[in-house]
Amino acid sequence: MFSLKEIASVTLTLFAIIDILGSIPIIIQIRQREGGINAEVATLVAGLLMVAFLFLGQSILSLFGVDFQSFALAGAVIIFLIGMEMILGVELFKHNPLAATGSIVPLAFPLIVGAGTMTTLLSLRAAYQLPNVLAGILVNLIFVYLVLKSSAWIERKLGKAGEDILRRVFGVILLAIAIKLFKANF
Repeated sequence: MFSLKEIASVTLTLFAIIDILGSIPIIIQIRQREGGINAEVATLVAGLLMVAFLFLGQSILSLFGVDFQSFALAGAVIIFLIGMEMILGVELFKHNPLAATGSIVPLAFPLIVGAGTMTTLLSLRAAYQLPNVLAGILVNLIFVYLVLKSSAWIERKLGKAGEDILRRVFGVILLAIAIKLFKANF
């Protein structure tokens, strides 16, 4: 039932799509703005979203009459705007400082579990055995948790200049990912 080869394939595919390492500048920005990140909550919400979408994703999209391409394009717009925020140093998404929801939005969704992750999960479910997909999700959630938990340490090691450089570089990468999603689904 469990296949290490399938688990490794699912894990690596999700790792590339989630790109938690590439999200470090955004994680640091959220941590600074919110005064901290609740790694447990963000990881739990991301895990629940992934598992729910794994089982119900196709039905949810069908219920609203949304196809994969439209869903991926919506995700591309969000990724594009986040990339623009990072490069330009502006705030496009207004945040309510009293809400303190940074661990859930935009961290768990759409940063960790965005349109790319959701559509990838549906594709993985069609290609691999369900227990192996669930194991791949779990491995990624452990890595996500470790990165989120060590975000303060990572920020100290980067310093202000390193953080700024990293934010702009990954902003450009996010823009490239958004454009790739546009091209693939338009």
